Amino acid sequence: MTAPTLPRSTQVLVVGGGPAGSATAWYCARAGLDVLLVDRSHFPRAKPCAEYVSPEGARILAAMGALETLEARAAALTGMVVHAPSGDRIHGEFIARHGFRGFRDRGLGVRREILDTVLVERARATGVQVVEGAKVEDLVRDPSTGRTTGVRLRTVDGISEVSASLVIGADGLRSIVAKRLGLTTIGRWPRRLAFVAHYRHVRDISSLGEMHVGTNGYLGLADVGDGITNVALVVPSRDARNVNGDAEAFLTAWIAGHPDIAARFVGAERVSPVRATGPFASRAKRPWAAGAALVGDAADFYDPFTGEGIYAALRGAEVLAPFAVNAVRCAEQRDLRGERRTLRAYEAARRDVFAGKWRVERLIGTAVAFPALINGAARVLGRDRALADLLIGVTGDFVPASAIVAPRTIWRMVGAIARSLAPSSTTTHVHRS
Repeated sequence: MTAPTLPRSTQVLVVGGGPAGSATAWYCARAGLDVLLVDRSHFPRAKPCAEYVSPEGARILAAMGALETLEARAAALTGMVVHAPSGDRIHGEFIARHGFRGFRDRGLGVRREILDTVLVERARATGVQVVEGAKVEDLVRDPSTGRTTGVRLRTVDGISEVSASLVIGADGLRSIVAKRLGLTTIGRWPRRLAFVAHYRHVRDISSLGEMHVGTNGYLGLADVGDGITNVALVVPSRDARNVNGDAEAFLTAWIAGHPDIAARFVGAERVSPVRATGPFASRAKRPWAAGAALVGDAADFYDPFTGEGIYAALRGAEVLAPFAVNAVRCAEQRDLRGERRTLRAYEAARRDVFAGKWRVERLIGTAVAFPALINGAARVLGRDRALADLLIGVTGDFVPASAIVAPRTIWRMVGAIARSLAPSSTTTHVHRS
């Protein structure tokens, strides 16, 4: 196999062809920049992922001209139900009376091999040069300033260097770009790993995504079209030591250990390998360095419970694009101070857009880690459908996070949970998951 001819230079070099990379490349090309997108894989390719696109994520897919194609091959998701260890449930839907409406009244469940391929092709159709099977070996730096000036790539034809005015790391949770820039940080908590597979014939799958929280992790179930269910198990990293190289047996055993869930897998057929990813709680020290920027999971990924990774990738690309254009212009004029100001402004804009989301993720991550908290929350939200719909709307990215993290709402939740826990407070044992 002969690799496509690599250019010697480009204005923007995007590493990673997932939603973050393809959308960033698309936006930059639409702005008139010369863009090269490289990915170590060949498309279509599968990725371990919850495979959920929120109602507001559809807005960016529509802007890219991809939504109609994807909707024809995806499942519609109308909301979410969370099952607590106690048996209590949080049931929320995207169409609700809280007054907020998303770009769509539904989310999408779509396999990554479909989503990523469609988005890469949309980028290509906009003029992006896409090179598959190209692995980044290292970044190229200016020896006098340390500024990133390109990448060193390995293809079937050997090693090549491509210079760029701006390198964008959209290469996921274990970003080589972030690592080479020295920006990667891994939080100590929550340390979780995920095991993801596709099954056919799982019983009673509806248009609601499901999260089943146990004392030793949680399992997500969601329709992703064509009769296939995405099955994603997330467990504490300490429990993953029991995998012993057999992820399939580990996932099967976890399901078998939860009788209500196991009953729904009677007669089900696994149609993909079990793929692992993690640990999570990853966040770059900052989403840029001189001559480079990070977007999507390369910039931050806390925990997959809320399923907002694809939206964050698409929205992050939308946020980055205008700053990328300005950074390229500054680089071409050798205005390195201007470039740094631009990339700092990107960091601030990203923080403004995602700060509320980060707070909600951490609140939910804490509740999921402690059975007593998630049980209390489920008892409260199970009786307060309006509040449950608000929470699900936040995870659908069309209800502002302030609707949930406002002090009045937090105290309402905390007070109600405390009251619900009070009668059994002397006998409740809390275990971290």
